[in-house]
Amino acid sequence: MSSKNSYDKPVGVIGAGSFGSAIANILSKNSDVILYARTREIAEQINKSKSLQGKELSDRIKPTNDLQLITDRCDVLFPIVPSENFPELIDDLSHFLKPYHILIHGTKGLIVDVDGWEENKDRKVIREDVYTMSRLIRERTLAVRIGCLAGPNLAKELADEHPAATVVASHFDEVIREGQRLLRNDRFQVYGSKDLLGIELTGVLKNIIAIAAGALNGMGFGENARSLLISRGLIEMIYLGQMFGANTQAFLGLAGIGDLVATCSSTLSRNFTVGERLGKGEQLSDILGSMEETAEGINTIKIIVRLMKAYPMRAPITESLNKVIRGDMTIEEALRFLMKSPFSIDFDFF
Repeated sequence: MSSKNSYDKPVGVIGAGSFGSAIANILSKNSDVILYARTREIAEQINKSKSLQGKELSDRIKPTNDLQLITDRCDVLFPIVPSENFPELIDDLSHFLKPYHILIHGTKGLIVDVDGWEENKDRKVIREDVYTMSRLIRERTLAVRIGCLAGPNLAKELADEHPAATVVASHFDEVIREGQRLLRNDRFQVYGSKDLLGIELTGVLKNIIAIAAGALNGMGFGENARSLLISRGLIEMIYLGQMFGANTQAFLGLAGIGDLVATCSSTLSRNFTVGERLGKGEQLSDILGSMEETAEGINTIKIIVRLMKAYPMRAPITESLNKVIRGDMTIEEALRFLMKSPFSIDFDFF
């Protein structure tokens, strides 16, 4: 199907969370939007109030709870749901997706496609077992033209129309062009990248470092400590990305260091907030139980630590946080461990 035919069609956003609704509002400046909510009740509430989570939605956004309707009417879809819900969504979507659909996801997480992997400690987890969301789409649907969104995109600031930018990454130039055409406006710049894996992993891995940054803040430490963490965290992200086969360049741009700085510095970041509350002495179970939306970094830590057992590398920040969330180490002990880590050079990944 020609991309010209999609110009008069609405664009679909699948997921009515804070980020999904913010992206829907941005898209509505250039196109009509169909917004998919997981229940009929939520869709009806959005239709009645023209708002979501206290934020006004554009009149050009029409809610639905019908996946077939959104795939029939939209050639371009933005799936934006938590990673734990992503496989089920993609399996449901797969009945309706055609090769002409373009999917640009905004989910920053990983999935391990091994049943019971957390409980079965003897089962080795290797790179082929770990799925990015784009790989999940590619292997479970007929969709070919796949991309992702990544960048310093705190949902509340996007909803408030503060100036911001994002990266649309895809192997296909057409996906990048469509993402730019649909999203770009006077307050939202859209860059493109052909490095889908690298850009996708930046959005995933920075959530780990954001938890650590929040913990430092919760413990009352200042900007020197945060700067140390961000710089060491970036290096750790690069090495973890290389473990997946990603290039270094993605981590040095807007989606990498740009997103890292934003999420490591703002209480608007869910992962930063989890870390901050840990730093103040709260229990992880209480923190997660009180949050309305998912902090992807917790599950990412568990996956990365398990994956590293199959590869000869170390990631001190990630490993220390894993011990904290398991209850094997306090935040204070983790900080002392990290300060004693025997790094003698600043960086050596070039």
